[in-house]
Amino acid sequence: MSLPTIPPRADLYDEAERWSLEELREHQLRRLQQTVQRTYEHVPHYRAQFEATGVHPDDIKSLADVRLLPFTTKADLRANYPFGMFAVPRQEVVRVHASSGTTGKPTVVGYTRDDIATWAQVVARSTRAAGGRPGDIAHVAYGYGLFTGGLGAHYGAEALGCTVVPMSGGNTEKQVQLITDFGPRIIFVTPSYFLSLLDAMEAAGIDPAESSLEVGIFGAEPWTQAMRSEIEARAGMHATDIYGLSEIIGPGVAQECVETKDGLHIWEDHFYPEVVNPLTDEPVAPGQTGELVLTSLTKQAMPVLRYRTRDLTRLLPGTARPAFRRIEKITGRSDDLMIVRGVNVFPTQIEELVLAIPELSPYFQCVLTRPERLDELTVRVEANPGTPQQQWPGLAAQLSEQIKAQVGTSARVEVLPEGGVERSVGKARRIVDQRPR
Repeated sequence: MSLPTIPPRADLYDEAERWSLEELREHQLRRLQQTVQRTYEHVPHYRAQFEATGVHPDDIKSLADVRLLPFTTKADLRANYPFGMFAVPRQEVVRVHASSGTTGKPTVVGYTRDDIATWAQVVARSTRAAGGRPGDIAHVAYGYGLFTGGLGAHYGAEALGCTVVPMSGGNTEKQVQLITDFGPRIIFVTPSYFLSLLDAMEAAGIDPAESSLEVGIFGAEPWTQAMRSEIEARAGMHATDIYGLSEIIGPGVAQECVETKDGLHIWEDHFYPEVVNPLTDEPVAPGQTGELVLTSLTKQAMPVLRYRTRDLTRLLPGTARPAFRRIEKITGRSDDLMIVRGVNVFPTQIEELVLAIPELSPYFQCVLTRPERLDELTVRVEANPGTPQQQWPGLAAQLSEQIKAQVGTSARVEVLPEGGVERSVGKARRIVDQRPR
């Protein structure tokens, strides 16, 4: 199926997208030096780290000197809960967001009025890079509230000049109704929940490829090229990847450009990237995979130095936006890594194998158990509707063999009927850890 034609619009680029590489590096260094000075003067956590390591803001004379700065981890943010990482008086913070805090205290982030404007700017740039245009209707199916996705997409689409439908997550039948009635051209949504929307459309007798949607901006969870292919084939729309995290700003840190779809350009005028070996903390060789580390360059309320994202990727030269480097599509996190009997396994590896078998649906979970001394992996996956039940044992054996051959570990496979795996209205829960603590 052919995808909608989206002519490039370089006339819509903002000023920073027109900078030369030399201009970008000059702005980055100046902004890095200002950020380091601000954290040193106003954030006790960072000042203590600087003094402990003997580093002073005056030592930052080049971008390479970013390596002198301390790393920041989620544990640091939790240790300074709730407002200890703010670099401005609390009265100047116009909004706070926070993580869910399911594994401890939530991580809290703050924004000044200028921070909100910056956030809207980078999401507007991302939306435009994905193929969105002023005047489009944008359906936002990311969750609103403390999660940064909904409001980040909302403000950015408005800043671009779109008409925003603030649907939030859940209420799938209502989502389908509004998409059908309002005719949005853009949708912001997690890829796993969009699959649920596609299923609901088809169940209602609606062909998703005949809908008004032309541009999907998918984020908040890792997803594969195979998932992109399925979405584009079923929906007849462009599926692009957006990247962000609340600790840095929210969605809009990086975006895939619709004309290339070859990785996500990092908006380096606001965020400085590094890739390090997660075991040694040393920079990897150019083009090699490691953990993405980000330093905010323009945040006022809560600047962050060398934040350990735990996302695994590699840095590549820019293409559609030549001055801005790209990160390869993120398909795993160091903290999503499952080690099953000595073998490293990521959920995205399982997803690719599931999607390669037409009789299986994209709905699956990896269940970890330890019945005795050794960990065991069970993959629970739904059969596609219409697949005869007598075929299920053969499909289970086929997927189990592929996991053994391609991933290198043994796994039990359970093929379930439609609805056997929990549906997501936000991020999919790919790993269910039932091992004793």
